Amino acid sequence: MKLSVLSRKLHRWGAVLIAAPFLVVLVTGILLQVKKQVAWVQPPTHKGTGQEPTVSFDTLLAAVAAVPEAEVRSWADIDRVDLRPKDGVAKVTCKNRYEVQVDFQTGRVVQAAYRRSDLIESLHDGSWFSDAAKLWVFLPAAVVVLGLWLTGMYLFALPLWVKWRRKR
Repeated sequence: MKLSVLSRKLHRWGAVLIAAPFLVVLVTGILLQVKKQVAWVQPPTHKGTGQEPTVSFDTLLAAVAAVPEAEVRSWADIDRVDLRPKDGVAKVTCKNRYEVQVDFQTGRVVQAAYRRSDLIESLHDGSWFSDAAKLWVFLPAAVVVLGLWLTGMYLFALPLWVKWRRKR
């Protein structure tokens, strides 16, 4: 079988094989590209009053616990705390994906909103489905996409190369 025929068949069937996981990767990748510009994906960072944290962790926990949607009763309900000295806020991401931004000078909540970017990222890499799906569906799909790129480049370059050889 000629390489060009084999490339076409691999290209066609490879595209069909990975259509669903690749669509998930494409759509979530687009959303992740615009996460700072689209508040629905990730809440925008608000500004606090200073640039050095002065509130205690107990005050931070109390401020977040005062937001009912965050569903925080203890540190066990918090996934992570991201300090932003330039913006003067602590971004507290809760286990339920709610993000509470607290002014770290005053302890006042400056914003509370649902954060979808982490969910979208886990869909993007396949870990939301399971570790098995990540390794046995999304990783092979990425390898097939690499093969599609290679066969696509070959199929693109082949006619150009043939024309160039005929001219010589």
